[in-house]
Amino acid sequence: MAFEDLKAQISLLVGQINNQPEDVHELYELLHQKLNEFRATGQALPEDLVELEQRMLKEFPKT
Repeated sequence: MAFEDLKAQISLLVGQINNQPEDVHELYELLHQKLNEFRATGQALPEDLVELEQRMLKEFPKT
């Protein structure tokens, strides 16, 4: 998947998290997947997304 496509998908997911709090756990899972895809491109994640991911992992820890 192209780098720009990943950035756009991540942006949409962050917007959905803000607009649909009732689905936040599922959206966080999707966001985590997209961030991992972003990492696989070799690009560094923006600091705000790293912070969001850390908050997400605290709220919904992986088992």
